[in-house]
Amino acid sequence: MAGDEEGKRPGQPHLADLRLRLRDELSRVDEQMRALLAAMDRLQGLLNAVVSISREVELSAVLDRIVATAMDLVGARYGALGVLNESGEYLEKFIAAGLSEEERADLAETGLPRGLGVLGHLIRHPEPLRIDGISTHPSSAGFPPGHPHLRTLLGVAISVRGEIYGDLYLSERHDGQPFDVNDENIVVALASAAGIAIENVRLFERIRLGAEQFQRLLLPTLPDLRPFTAAAIYRPAAEPAQLGGDWYDAVPLPDNVVAVVIGDVVGHDLQAAASMAAIRNMLRALLFDQSNPPGAVLAQLDRALHATTDNPVTTTTLARIEPEGSAWRLHWSTAGHVPPLLITPDHRAEYLFADPGLPLGVDPEQPRPDHTHSLPPDTTVVFFTDGLVEHPHHPIDESLDELAGLATEHAALPLQDFVQALADRHPSDGHDDMAILAVRTPHA
Repeated sequence: MAGDEEGKRPGQPHLADLRLRLRDELSRVDEQMRALLAAMDRLQGLLNAVVSISREVELSAVLDRIVATAMDLVGARYGALGVLNESGEYLEKFIAAGLSEEERADLAETGLPRGLGVLGHLIRHPEPLRIDGISTHPSSAGFPPGHPHLRTLLGVAISVRGEIYGDLYLSERHDGQPFDVNDENIVVALASAAGIAIENVRLFERIRLGAEQFQRLLLPTLPDLRPFTAAAIYRPAAEPAQLGGDWYDAVPLPDNVVAVVIGDVVGHDLQAAASMAAIRNMLRALLFDQSNPPGAVLAQLDRALHATTDNPVTTTTLARIEPEGSAWRLHWSTAGHVPPLLITPDHRAEYLFADPGLPLGVDPEQPRPDHTHSLPPDTTVVFFTDGLVEHPHHPIDESLDELAGLATEHAALPLQDFVQALADRHPSDGHDDMAILAVRTPHA
């Protein structure tokens, strides 16, 4: 009687059924594990994205990074970020990514989107929006000529301090599937981090602007130095709240003599900026004693600072440009500062290397050597601070050579354009503030 039923009790599942059920269960576990790993990858991608966005210090870079990151997180072919105007009624900026060169060319004359159609819907209703068929949506208004045909859309608002800053748009997943709730959730999370990053960059820009304005208030407007021409420029450090101690000054003296100074107080804080102002004003008073050469003036300044203040270490170069026959003479002394750069009338560049002396604030009893160099007519002398040439990954000699090359390349420019070119194309990494003062002797 056993036959095929041998070993099988009533109500007991067959071994083959157990194997089938086990295989199904393992398949479900495998799918769940795959989904869990995918979710972990997405969360790690979101974390990496938040970190990378928060590192940007320029608003345009932050906005570009937000769009690119959102596209990567959901595998979208197209992405865009529309920034609203102050009233929140229309788009004043639109960053688009994923377009081919041909598509960009086709849309070049279209201009900014006007916030119509589904874009306008998200502006008026800033809740997350997922659309599987854009053309069938009640708010759809079609696409302008040359616009790629889009089928799907995921839109999320970005808010800053509770106000809608703009909208993030994504379209067309690479796998051809519509956006799902997981895509929506991760983009919503990214939008929250993006709002914080945008606010941080805005704060950074306000701090940087305030620091730069304060620094510029401490710097002089160059006086009329005829018969010489002069130009100066100051650039703050790239980091926020980096008040610096860089300064320059020029003082016309009797008998066609001009005194020029460039300096850098060690430090990047309010004390450095205040010390810079105090040193500059004290030096101005000492300059009017024309009987003393620059070295003696710096020695007197160092002793006065040592006796009356607690100022930090300062590097500086003090120079006088004086008549010498039918030409001119540079008479200077340096306190631990980078050498001046000389541009000859035929546009050759050379550094005036000499005994640099000790910085101010180190040993006020040390002598201050003086140096002289003849200046033919139409010669330019460039005084600058080390922020123009310092780079942590380049030797200082390499940066000095690069600056000399820039000076030679742009020597024929008017003097203000010349210093502007040096400041724009400097070989440093921008971690320190920089000042440039250039003086040109008259034509023959």
